[in-house]
Amino acid sequence: MDVNPQQMQEKARQLQENVVPQLEEARRNLEDLNQRVTDFIRANPGTCLLGAVAVGFIVGRIASRR
Repeated sequence: MDVNPQQMQEKARQLQENVVPQLEEARRNLEDLNQRVTDFIRANPGTCLLGAVAVGFIVGRIASRR
């Protein structure tokens, strides 16, 4: 099987052109989600604390059964 370095370079460039914009969009989406979650926690600290305690309790119950 002959591998042409120019073909490999072209395939790599095409892959980069397709993947980089998708990665940038995913990064922006994650930054937006992080900001929304942070804003929600700052606006509702008591609710978040009670939720965290409840999740910890449930995880503890599940873990103690094993």
